[in-house]
Amino acid sequence: MHLHHILATAFATLALDPEMVEHPPLRTVPDAHAFWDALPGLGVKNLFIKDAGKQYWLVVLPAERSVDTKILATTIGAKRISFGSADDLVRILGVEPGSVTPLAMINDREKQVRLVLDAAMLDAEAVLVHPLVNTATLIMPPSDLLRFLAQCAVTPAIVDLSPAYRAEIA
Repeated sequence: MHLHHILATAFATLALDPEMVEHPPLRTVPDAHAFWDALPGLGVKNLFIKDAGKQYWLVVLPAERSVDTKILATTIGAKRISFGSADDLVRILGVEPGSVTPLAMINDREKQVRLVLDAAMLDAEAVLVHPLVNTATLIMPPSDLLRFLAQCAVTPAIVDLSPAYRAEIA
C-alpha cells in the first residue's frame, strides 16, 4: 500500500518517514487492539464532534479511554456536543468513519475543525494513527505529528482530558 499522495507530499517536505503497518480494515478500538497491541506506541481514538454553535472539533485521546461527553465539552470549552455526521466527516476531513485521524486535518482547507490532543499523547514514545484509511497504521513520534500539523497550519489545543475520562478502561 502507498501513502495517499497528499500525505506522501507533506511527509517528504518534512523528511518524515513513519513506519507503516498494513492490516484488515479496523473500524473500532476493539478491532484495532488485535493489531495495535503488538506495535510500539499509544493507540488513539478520534472523536469528530460538533457543538451547539455548529463548531466542529476533532478530539484525539488514548484509545483505551472512554469519556463523559458532558465533562468533555466543558474541558475543551464547547457547549452541548454531539457526534458529527458521516457526511460532514467526509466533506470536511475527507475520511470515512472508522478512518478518522489527526492527519486528516490536512484536508480541512477551510479551517472548520478545532483539533484537541490529549496531553497524555505527547508523553508517548509514538502514537498509532491511520494514514487517512483504516487499512494501515502509522507509528509516529508525537513530535513528528506536531511538525506535520504545523505544516498544515494547524495548531492543536493540548488539553489534559483526564477529568472527562470514565473510570473504566475499555
